[in-house]
Amino acid sequence: MKKNMYTRITIVLFIIGLMIAVQYNTIKQPAERDTRDIWAIREELAEEKQRHSTLLAEIRSLNEVVGRYEQSEKANLQAALYETLNRLKLQAGLTEVTGPGVVLRVEPAPELVEMGYEIKEISPDLLTQLLNALFKYNAASVSIDGNRVVHTTAIRDINGKTTVNSIPLSSPPFEIYIGTSSFKEAQKMYNSLQASTFIDSFYLDNFNLIIEEPTEHLTIPAFDQSLTNDYLTEVEKGE
Repeated sequence: MKKNMYTRITIVLFIIGLMIAVQYNTIKQPAERDTRDIWAIREELAEEKQRHSTLLAEIRSLNEVVGRYEQSEKANLQAALYETLNRLKLQAGLTEVTGPGVVLRVEPAPELVEMGYEIKEISPDLLTQLLNALFKYNAASVSIDGNRVVHTTAIRDINGKTTVNSIPLSSPPFEIYIGTSSFKEAQKMYNSLQASTFIDSFYLDNFNLIIEEPTEHLTIPAFDQSLTNDYLTEVEKGE
């Protein structure tokens, strides 16, 4: 009888000890705290709101396309398809666009050249950082030294030459064209670039980054190479 009682007491004490150990570990290892300051959180929230707004705009655009298809079934479905095709080509960068924008000019810093500093190729990393910032500032289209930037564009070093779309850049000076959706967006782009650190970053590499005033009419060339595609396949006629 006593043996059974001791066994029960041992089991109960074991369970209590186990619970205390779990609770101790929970208190000792609290969940990781968010240590970001209020401005970092506000910035992330603004980015999420911008992403949400973009998704809503895309959904609205697709709903309009569906509506046009439904209305065109009895009228002219072919015209609706051509309209969609042209819009997709525009989004993919396969057509030339003219509109408001900003021009950047990259050229060797003349005073550094006179002082004997060696002017090397522009860094692919610096160019990539600039490109990421341009799209963050709502650039609609970009061309670098005449090479249209599309979703497959790669900026990299090939045999010591900085290339865009596998085409070596010209020796500076060369220009970067930035197309925007409106002149107001072009002004915002200009102000954002002026407030950024890119002018200093380029100067550290012995280049001047000159940001020209926004313009109403800027022509950005189309992407003139074939797009690579790993997933989509063309459907044969009649399927």
